[in-house]
Amino acid sequence: MKLHLCLLAAAATTHHAEAFSLRMASDIPPPLRSVASQPPSSTSSSLRFVPPPKSVLLAAVSATFEPTTAASSVDDTLPKTKTIGLLTFDLDDSLYPIAPVLHDANEIFVQTMSNYGYDLEPNDIVEAGKRIREEAGPIAGTAMSHTEVRLEAIRREMERMMLQKKLQECAEDWATEVESITAPIRSSAEKWARAAVSQTVVESIYSAWERERHHSAERHLYPEIISSLQKIREDHPDVVIGAVTDGKANPMLMVFSLAPYFDFCMSWEDDASGRTEFFKELGNVDGNADLQWIYRAAYEKYNSIAETKREMNLAKGEIEDGVDDAPLWIHVGDDLAYDVGGSASCGAKTILLDLDEEYGQTAKIRFADPNAPMPSWNTASGDEIVNRKAMNDAAEGMVDKRVSRLSMLPDAIDDILKGE
Repeated sequence: MKLHLCLLAAAATTHHAEAFSLRMASDIPPPLRSVASQPPSSTSSSLRFVPPPKSVLLAAVSATFEPTTAASSVDDTLPKTKTIGLLTFDLDDSLYPIAPVLHDANEIFVQTMSNYGYDLEPNDIVEAGKRIREEAGPIAGTAMSHTEVRLEAIRREMERMMLQKKLQECAEDWATEVESITAPIRSSAEKWARAAVSQTVVESIYSAWERERHHSAERHLYPEIISSLQKIREDHPDVVIGAVTDGKANPMLMVFSLAPYFDFCMSWEDDASGRTEFFKELGNVDGNADLQWIYRAAYEKYNSIAETKREMNLAKGEIEDGVDDAPLWIHVGDDLAYDVGGSASCGAKTILLDLDEEYGQTAKIRFADPNAPMPSWNTASGDEIVNRKAMNDAAEGMVDKRVSRLSMLPDAIDDILKGE
C-alpha cells in the first residue's frame, strides 16, 4: 500500500513539473526560455530552475523597453499645444449688445433728471455732447472721454433750462417778451444759471446713468457668454482674464454675472495722455493711429498678476521656476481696428466676434459707411468714421480666428493654441 502511494506521488510531481516547464517556455521572453530546465528524472520530486546569466537579463530588459523609447522620440517630434496666459475681451457689442443697454441707461437718466426738476430727453444730451466735441476741435474733441462729454453735457443742459426759467421770470416781472430782455440782463441770468447748477447733482445724475448701464448689461448679456467663460476657466484654470474697453463699462462691477470670471479691467479713460495722442494720430495720419498704449497697459497688468500667482505657486512647490514656455495672449472683440489691429500690434492672437445678425452688433453699421444712418447715441464725426474705415481695412489681415456665435469661442481658443 505504501509503495502504491509513493508511485502516485512521484507521477503527480512529474506531471506538475512538466506543466510548469511548458508554461515557462510560453511565457518567458525569448532570451529567458532556453534556461528553463526540465525536472530531473529521479524520484526525489525536486524541481530545479537555473537563473540566467546577467548578460541575458540585461538584454531582456533592454528589449522590453525599446518600443517605449521609440514612441517617446516620436512624440517629441509632434507639435506641442501652447498654453494661454492672458485672455482679454472687449465689452460693448462683444459680451452684450450696446444699443438696448444705452436705451435702458438713458431711460433712468431721464427719470433722474425729472426727479431734480429737469424735463429732458436722452437725445438732448446726445446733441449737447456732439456740440461739446465740435467746440473742442477735431482732435481734442474726439479725444474727450465718454465720461467727460456726458458730465459736461448734463451740466450744460441743466444750465440751459435754469437760464430759460430765469429769463422767463424776468420777462414776466417786466411784462415783456423774453426776446426783448437786454444783453446785460441776459448776461447776469447766465451767471446765475451757472451758479445754480450743483456739481454734486450733475455727478449724481451721471452716477444713476452709469449704474443702470451696468445693470442693463447684465440683463442683456449674450446667452452663451457665461457658459463659454465657464468652459474656458475649466480648460485653462491658470489663465488671467481681463477687459479692455474704450468706455466706462467694467465687468468687475457686474457682480451677478461677469465679475467672478474677470481679474482686471483696463479702460481707455484711465490714461488721458495716451488717449489724446491716439486721437491726434487718428485725425492726422489717415487712420494709422497707434493703438498700442492701452494694450501695453493691459499686458503690464497681466504681468503683475501672473508674477504674483507664480510666486505663490513656487512657494507651495506646485511649479518649477523657469520651466514653462511663454504662454500666449489672445484678445477677443468685435471691432477690427481697435480690437484686432490694436492688440495684434502688441503681439496678441486675435479672435474677431463677427456675430450673426441676431446678436445686434453695431460696429459694422457705425464704421462701414460714413453716409449710412447712425445709431441715435453715436457721437463720432464724419472724419473719424472715414479714418476708422481705413483702419478696419488694414486690420483684416490680422484676424487669427473669426466666430459667428459665442459658443464657438472655446474651440477657437483651442485651435489657436494648437497652431491651427
